[in-house]
Amino acid sequence: MEFLHSKKLTKNEAAGKSTQEFVDIAEIKDNVVVLKNGTLRAVLAVSSINFDLKSSGEQEAIVAAYQGFLNSLDFPLQILISSRRLDIDPYLKILDGKEKVQPNELLRFQISEYRGFIKNLVSAANIMTKSFYIVVPFALTEGKKGDFLERIKAAINPKQALFEKKSEFEGFKDQLWQRVDHISAGLGGTGIRMVPLKTEELIELYYNAYNPTVIEKTEIVDTEKLELSAL
Repeated sequence: MEFLHSKKLTKNEAAGKSTQEFVDIAEIKDNVVVLKNGTLRAVLAVSSINFDLKSSGEQEAIVAAYQGFLNSLDFPLQILISSRRLDIDPYLKILDGKEKVQPNELLRFQISEYRGFIKNLVSAANIMTKSFYIVVPFALTEGKKGDFLERIKAAINPKQALFEKKSEFEGFKDQLWQRVDHISAGLGGTGIRMVPLKTEELIELYYNAYNPTVIEKTEIVDTEKLELSAL
């Protein structure tokens, strides 16, 4: 199955290629990622558990539940761990606001000292946050390109062809979400919580994946205003 990044190319292969040719994604819509080869992806944000803090009985139950989940799978999964530098700017802004409205001079000084300590600590230690995801694939059984008759049909009756294409997509998406439900039920016994990413969250995740050197957080606009088919 495809990962977040395209395969590595030599300098000669990369020469003359546009940026979009290095991206495996065709479009993102209806909370689903559609790759260029026609396959679908759903992404689940997954919580973590501190296994070492569990009792021996709880650890055995978690291992048994996870083993049962793995044995129940009849399709591949991708487990993704995303590491990003901890962004404490929102927290520092809160402290700055509290410092300004604090009438007690001593408390105001302590807040200022604490804010400076936190800022220096994060800068010096380079603290990272980790996010965990499960990427659920669904590969289409049909070929991704239509034959000659299908192209003629689309040219003669484009509205009917578009309707059939949308209906086909909805059917494939339903099968994809059946897999998502299976994963949620299978991992529920381990104490792990998960939630499917929506369209806007998927755009942000993949943007950050393809732009790892971008430090500042990118503000994502309303997805209704985006032309997703251009990705």
